[in-house]
Amino acid sequence: MKRINQYKKLFSVEKEIDLKVLKTTYRNLVKAWHPDKFQGDDPKYKEAEVQSQIIIDGYHFLVSIAPETLAANIEAYTETITNSGIADYSHKGLLLEITFLDGTTYEYFGVTKTIYIKMINSNKLSRFAKRTIYPNHLYRKSKRTVKGD
Repeated sequence: MKRINQYKKLFSVEKEIDLKVLKTTYRNLVKAWHPDKFQGDDPKYKEAEVQSQIIIDGYHFLVSIAPETLAANIEAYTETITNSGIADYSHKGLLLEITFLDGTTYEYFGVTKTIYIKMINSNKLSRFAKRTIYPNHLYRKSKRTVKGD
């Protein structure tokens, strides 16, 4: 949640993410902080390198959790959570990462330690996740693991 709030603040997103507005803000921030604007000996050069990387990461992150992106990918997401069991999971802070048997990995935000403990102590992990995690937490697809033959 901290990362979401940090990126929303950077891009001046107050409520729901609008991809069109986000893209315009992204372009303006990149123009302002592009390292090529500064000479190698300029003290702002290193800061610009760091800022530009933060801007790029923030943009891709916010696009991945935008309502338009989630709506466009809802069919694949529903297929995964409905038909593919949980292969692996990890929890750090308020972030729960679940890797499914089809190789897809999703991150779920705002999952407390209490909910995580209830999940791992559940005798039906997938059933608990379908009832408690999937419908109640913001998520994003984080990576795709290639299955070996």
